[in-house]
Amino acid sequence: MGERFVVRFWGVRGSYPVPGPATVRVGGNTPCVEVEAGEHIILLDGGTGIIPAGQALLRRHRDQGRPLSAVILLSHTHHDHIQGMPYFAPAYVPTATLYVFGPRAVREQISETLRRAMVPPNFPISVEDLRAVRVVRALAETEAIWLLPGRQEPQVRNVFRDPPAGSEDGAVRVDVLKSYAHPQEGVYFYRIAYRGRAVVYATDTEGYQGGDRRLIHFARGADLLIHDAQYTAEEYLDPVASKQGWGHSTPEMALEVAQAAGVRRLAFFHHDPAHDDALLLDIEAQAQAKFPGAVVAREGLEFDLFT
Repeated sequence: MGERFVVRFWGVRGSYPVPGPATVRVGGNTPCVEVEAGEHIILLDGGTGIIPAGQALLRRHRDQGRPLSAVILLSHTHHDHIQGMPYFAPAYVPTATLYVFGPRAVREQISETLRRAMVPPNFPISVEDLRAVRVVRALAETEAIWLLPGRQEPQVRNVFRDPPAGSEDGAVRVDVLKSYAHPQEGVYFYRIAYRGRAVVYATDTEGYQGGDRRLIHFARGADLLIHDAQYTAEEYLDPVASKQGWGHSTPEMALEVAQAAGVRRLAFFHHDPAHDDALLLDIEAQAQAKFPGAVVAREGLEFDLFT
């Protein structure tokens, strides 16, 4: 188990869930990606995909006979990225420990945003009723999270002032990059590195001419880049209902970043709810002609970053 570095997709849609036969191959849950790095579990975003992810985590930890601990990293707090949090089963288990991190916002603290998602009478249970141990903390862009072998609690350190959190051998490091290419207060990108390999999560972002240079630098050499690709180029440039400025990318924008950053593999993410399996798989086929490592993220898809 100590040598595992696996990425699993539990929710890949944007905006709202879309169940039904037209989406059965790709899936209809909103964003949640699990990263298993050594002994540590990291969940990226809390859309409806976090519901089956939580159920699977409970089963896995019951089989292993040990308490559950997980880090949840929120890219931002728009509804489609937190709407599954009230239904995350481990939050109701008193032996579980959850560490929730997210952007440092101007309007309100991340803990307050999560609390408002479970306010009676709109929801029957309040945050205060959850039985798991919860540590909720806002992150600054100048901070990194270290997960050390044999230690459950994450260490948060300033990347400029603080010394390393211990030997990098066996440690998981999470770095943050804030993007303003999404409405309101922007989003956080995350780079998770473990034993010389790395995955970068860059959802809810809109491309720039020539590519997002900061993201290209952040993703340089990653083994997997998960990148927003919600709209087709035709939708993005539609003369009647243009999607420019909506804070989402096209597959072409994602490809530009992946190629410039020299990543090994690219997963298109945050699919538009109107895009069915046929359209998404056609996008994948066209992209693979230009970049063989490109795939459409789908529920159940796994990447072993050590292969």
